Amino acid sequence: MLPKKQQKFEHSRYSEVVNTNTFQQLMSEKKRFILPMTVFFLLFYFSLPILTAYTDVLNQNAVGDITWAWIFAFAQFIMTWALCMIYTKRAKRFDELAEKVIADMDKEASS
Repeated sequence: MLPKKQQKFEHSRYSEVVNTNTFQQLMSEKKRFILPMTVFFLLFYFSLPILTAYTDVLNQNAVGDITWAWIFAFAQFIMTWALCMIYTKRAKRFDELAEKVIADMDKEASS
């Protein structure tokens, strides 16, 4: 069941909503954030298995007996948490824009 705010709206209104400036802004901001972050994540994530399988770059000792492969693997955990925190912070802006889209729809539905 849809939230109470959205129960008034028909599926035929989707085209109207998609064409509003607020919705376009929301989708544009999401794309500008999510696309580069996804590319960065995938490159960073897959570089470890590729570098360890096909090169000896990460097999060099970094500190004592700890190789760069272990440091890189640990960095992936840090990167994952960092991206999660960055997304959580940015999602607040996305939520604000989504609420504005819903508020605009409410105004139109009540008039």
